[in-house]
Amino acid sequence: MKIVVIGTGYVGLVAGTCLADMGHEVVCIDNDPQKCKLLDRGEVPFFEPGLAEKIAANRASGALAFRESLHNEDKAAHIFIIAVGTPPGENGEPDMRYIHSAISDISSYVGPDQGVITKSTVPIGTGDKIAALFKETHGVNSPIVMSNPEFLREGTAVTDFMVPDRVAIGLPDDDPALWEKGKAMAELLYKPLLHKSVPILFSSRVTAEITKYAANTFLATKVAFINEIADICESTGADIREVSTGIGLDERIGSRFLRAGPGFGGSCFPKDTEALAAIARQAGAATMITEAVITSNSGRKRAMGLRIVNALNEPSKGKTVALLGLTFKPNTDDMRASPALDLIDVLEQAGVNIVAYDPEGMENCKQMRPDIIYAKNIEDCVHDADAAVVVTEWGQFQTINLEWLNNTMRGNVLVDLRNVFDARKAKFAGLRYVGIGQGTSEVS
Repeated sequence: MKIVVIGTGYVGLVAGTCLADMGHEVVCIDNDPQKCKLLDRGEVPFFEPGLAEKIAANRASGALAFRESLHNEDKAAHIFIIAVGTPPGENGEPDMRYIHSAISDISSYVGPDQGVITKSTVPIGTGDKIAALFKETHGVNSPIVMSNPEFLREGTAVTDFMVPDRVAIGLPDDDPALWEKGKAMAELLYKPLLHKSVPILFSSRVTAEITKYAANTFLATKVAFINEIADICESTGADIREVSTGIGLDERIGSRFLRAGPGFGGSCFPKDTEALAAIARQAGAATMITEAVITSNSGRKRAMGLRIVNALNEPSKGKTVALLGLTFKPNTDDMRASPALDLIDVLEQAGVNIVAYDPEGMENCKQMRPDIIYAKNIEDCVHDADAAVVVTEWGQFQTINLEWLNNTMRGNVLVDLRNVFDARKAKFAGLRYVGIGQGTSEVS
């Protein structure tokens, strides 16, 4: 199929590249000329394992191209995929200006035998509104509007697209003929996945849209819940790691997203939970659980900052803290809503000096927090620090020799916000270890 993808952000670039890898002919459109030039040189504007290699291979084969604008030849495309950003506004609702712009751009290029797929995360009911808009402007010559939300995880996005848990497709449910046309089009688009027995879920557009929000909000709820249980463990002397294992082995619960830590961040969970709450308020529906998750996560990040300050002992002012990791998770350079940003704010308010190191996220962090010191490696980061803090569980941090760490630091405090290290080994190395949910005895 001939595919046009509007937007080369995280979702658009991954989707366009992987669809080309599946055998389609894909052109990605972005109105940022610098980004298009960057991609034409084979460079990727963000870090995602495996993506650059797939872009290079499919550009070389001619299956993937990048342009700044639509061309007349794009009228022959089978499907237009809208994958532009929908950043949250001040009230938590998604900003839809880029969606509207994309629809305007493709309006004169689409017709009745073509599909328009919304892959951006959009408010519930957006697909129906887009279909109504095309019906007003195109009448019987309207394209088939579908919703196809993404379920990509940063750091494993390529694998998630090529071997997904499921694919959700929202179809026009007001016209049986359009439903069947859209279904056939989607099956052809994802034909390689059908051969892999990947479940493809066909539903109404609004059902597909809410599935995306519900999935991310549920996962965010698991994170907030296990962090709450970690606090109980600290107050009672229990170990959250063993509790997580104990409940995760229940197949009704599952073990994923049950690791206690400093709270969730990234581009999806914070935005989608806030968006779902905002959408529910507009619809007059109660979302007490979702609202509680948002409040809990915000408080969690600040509480972890105060935990670091308290571990320094009085006075904390003038002491130096080494932050190991800045991104919200490993294998990405994404700093959006990262807990590290809240930690930095709390530490600065306490008068603490901050030195940070992250394998991929420092350039992005510098744009947000230019006033802290950035180290070129782990050793420079922890040298003469009063405390080291594991913020992101990058693999290279997990192999740090604890005796070396104690000898390199000025102080001996290790705050492990990801429970990477064994508390007993840390103590044997002469460190004052502060973990998460491991009981009060972990602080000595």
